[in-house]
Amino acid sequence: MKLLRHYFISDNLDDLEVFEEQLEASGITTPQIHVLSRHETDVAHHEHLNYVQSFMKRDIVHSTELGALIGVTIAALSLILADFVGWTQTPAGWIPFIFLAIAILVFCTWEGGLIGMETPNYNFARFSEALKNDKHIFFIDLEPDQEDILNRVLQLHPQVKLAGTGAATPYWLIVLENRIPRFFKHTFP
Repeated sequence: MKLLRHYFISDNLDDLEVFEEQLEASGITTPQIHVLSRHETDVAHHEHLNYVQSFMKRDIVHSTELGALIGVTIAALSLILADFVGWTQTPAGWIPFIFLAIAILVFCTWEGGLIGMETPNYNFARFSEALKNDKHIFFIDLEPDQEDILNRVLQLHPQVKLAGTGAATPYWLIVLENRIPRFFKHTFP
């Protein structure tokens, strides 16, 4: 199932907390809802706000994927070059070039992850100005049949302004986040 992320901007954490509580009471689960703010301590004082984890604030996953894509490209080119030039016709054959290609892929993937650790998440880059102006970004990953719930609850919160949509967390990950606490609650009472 494909989810759609809805972004909202507000400057009132108390209103966002009520907004989140109403969404959860209507059937939207906590892992679907997050708040991004420069004021993490203020968000932490609101018990029902699900803040954005540090890992999500960085571009680690996206940059690692880009690094891997670059690594696959360079590794393939190195194998093609080795074959084209005839280096694979030696007694060693393909083995050293395969190892070289694997090393290139691993290095590029690793380097992409390191670059991502220093880079803000590309999904949140468009909100940098709002965050600098002490606004809070509230986002929800919704299933198609949950759109009506959002529209109904949103009417009760005129301070919350729609700021766009985007790609959401994969559905399987949200299902996993919902099931893990239940697993531990039932397994280890």
